[in-house]
Amino acid sequence: MKVTVGLTTWSEHHALIHAQRPVTLNEYAQHFPVVEVDTFFYALPQVTTVQKWLGEVSPDFQFIVKAHQTMTKHPQAQLPNGQSLAEMFKLFTRTVAPLVATDQLKTVLFQFPPTFTATPINIEYLMQIRKWLSTLPIAIEFRHQSWYRQGVLASLIGYCQELKFTLVAVDEPHQLPTSVPFELVTTNPQLGLIRLHGRNTQGWNHQGSDWRKKRTLYSYSKEELAGLKTVIEQLSPQPQELCVIFNNNSGGDAAPNAQELTRQMNLHFSGLVPRAPEQLDLF
Repeated sequence: MKVTVGLTTWSEHHALIHAQRPVTLNEYAQHFPVVEVDTFFYALPQVTTVQKWLGEVSPDFQFIVKAHQTMTKHPQAQLPNGQSLAEMFKLFTRTVAPLVATDQLKTVLFQFPPTFTATPINIEYLMQIRKWLSTLPIAIEFRHQSWYRQGVLASLIGYCQELKFTLVAVDEPHQLPTSVPFELVTTNPQLGLIRLHGRNTQGWNHQGSDWRKKRTLYSYSKEELAGLKTVIEQLSPQPQELCVIFNNNSGGDAAPNAQELTRQMNLHFSGLVPRAPEQLDLF
């Protein structure tokens, strides 16, 4: 099983360049073979922007692209310009076409809101997603416990296998009413996906305007990463690839934690952008 490691976004991981300025995609791609992009969640970028990204990375580099918020049924999401949801899916498909053409789209991530519960209507919507994106790789992440109830989870796993969805294993504070359990299972033989949000129990339910920063303010210890390594190695059956994405960004811990897991698992990523020579301090 091939194991890849990456981060959410590229610009804010200052530890990679040892400087307090935005990290470029080219600089990021010197360290990791994959990145998760949330730009699409808020507004679809221009195709020219996507093509520009491809010019900054190696041919082996891949992107995980978040689905637009209307596609994941977020309560406040508005379809632009009076478009239908079906039209939004078509526009999304056209926008990611450059990534598909170069085989650099690892998967489309559907991160559903807590309001997306395990109801018959929502289960049917999952099938509709597969119909609208019939040829694209899809990963789904749930944020409501109803999907993990006894009797529901087994059916969900079978449903994901049938639709060739990757069911995302989510690491976050557990045993909370507002969190979901960590369930690492292979539902897609091509790809498994782990997303690490951190285990900040106190910050998880923070309700202020800075809730996102509080939620992902967490640094994984070496012992916790060793435990994750064991879980990954014990996964059976194994997919062709297991991708691990660190989302604990707010304290600058994602990149160092990802590098530590890479060291512990003795991973070596081929096809990275050649590392830029570091400037020598001669004085």
